[in-house]
Amino acid sequence: MPVRRPRGTRGARTPGATGTGHRLRAAVLAVPLLAVALAGCGIRATEVPTDFGPAPSRVPCALTGTDIGTQSSRGILVQIYLLCSSQLAPVDRTVRIETGPADTDRVRAAQALLDELSEPPPEAEQQANYTTDVPGGLTARGPDPADPADTLRLSTPPADLTPYTLAQIICTFSNSEAASDDGTVTLGGPGSDTPRRYECTEDVRSRPGTATPPSTEAEGA
Repeated sequence: MPVRRPRGTRGARTPGATGTGHRLRAAVLAVPLLAVALAGCGIRATEVPTDFGPAPSRVPCALTGTDIGTQSSRGILVQIYLLCSSQLAPVDRTVRIETGPADTDRVRAAQALLDELSEPPPEAEQQANYTTDVPGGLTARGPDPADPADTLRLSTPPADLTPYTLAQIICTFSNSEAASDDGTVTLGGPGSDTPRRYECTEDVRSRPGTATPPSTEAEGA
């Protein structure tokens, strides 16, 4: 004899099942809607926390130098020191230095280098974070009668230049015709101050803003 089920039990639902199902469906629908809303605001939704790390830096000091003194059809290839990532970095330049008496060769070379140092770096170097602190209009002349023969007198006293400017000049001159035979650079100001011999050291190249080029008082002529 077949067993009859009590009325009202067919298809019975567990209490609370309807509310739970509605909440689950609402949550599922909310996820894509949230993603669309974030995308519309320009924000990409992520499922897990993301550690983005430090912001990417610009390509630092990627340019390479070439030995100076190389002759080319346009002039002489030289190296100058620019600022990059708080350090000094060499870059190549081609300059024209007119020939003249031997005793003025050092002055001509120094002036050509000063002119290059004061020029804003080209766009490619600026994008690589190269800058210069050497002001325009800075000039160099030869020694006074009582100065050592290798003295260069600048239109601005070396003591009045910023540490960055002086470091750029010293390190650029030290590897050029403007330097003395021992690689030092003898500089004075426009007045009668005693010239000093400066050196370009590793500390100066790596910390031009804090490491002052070491110097000693230059002996007279």
